Order: sequence, then structure tokens, then C-alpha cells
Amino acid sequence: MSSGYVIAQIKVTNQEKYKEYVEKVTSIVEKFDGEYLIRNGEHQVVEGESNFPRIVLLKFPSYERAIEWYNSKEYEPVKKKPNPPNKAIIKPMAAALPIALFIG
Repeated sequence: MSSGYVIAQIKVTNQEKYKEYVEKVTSIVEKFDGEYLIRNGEHQVVEGESNFPRIVLLKFPSYERAIEWYNSKEYEPVKKKPNPPNKAIIKPMAAALPIALFIG
């Protein structure tokens, strides 16, 4: 079974509330056997423009497990808070082939 990944592109709008969000979501990710591979390391936009400057990459044992995490009762109240601390694009995806990251 191939691993599942979640790519989150984030624009933090409230640093203090975002810090609380991260504290809550980390244990929920771990509960669903997820791990953080990238939490906004140094980067630059080399093509196009980025309205979401923070990048997070999560890895789960399977695509199904990533979807279970996103739709879980544990994560639901965290992601649906009024006045969220961030705006985000979140993309769960399955890995069909080994992944290689590079800049051409």
C-alpha cells in the first residue's frame, strides 16, 4: 500500500491562535499515524506567485488514513473554529510513484 500525503499551503492571519492550532493538531496527526516531513523550511518561489507562504507536508501510512485524519471527529472542531488563525489550501494525495523533490 502506498503512503498518503497531505500538502498544506498556509497563510497565517493570527500568530497566537495559529500556535494553539499547531499544538492541538500535532497530537491528532500522530494519533492517525501521521508524521510531519516539512514544516516551512527555507524556500523561495521560483515560478508563479505564492499567496500562501507557509508549506506543511504530512505523511500517512496510506491515502485512506490521510482522509480519515482530515475527516476525523478529533480534527473537526480544530479545523472548523470560528475566526480561524489561518487561510489554507489542503490537498490529500496518494503517492503512485516514489517521490523526488528537485529544483530544475
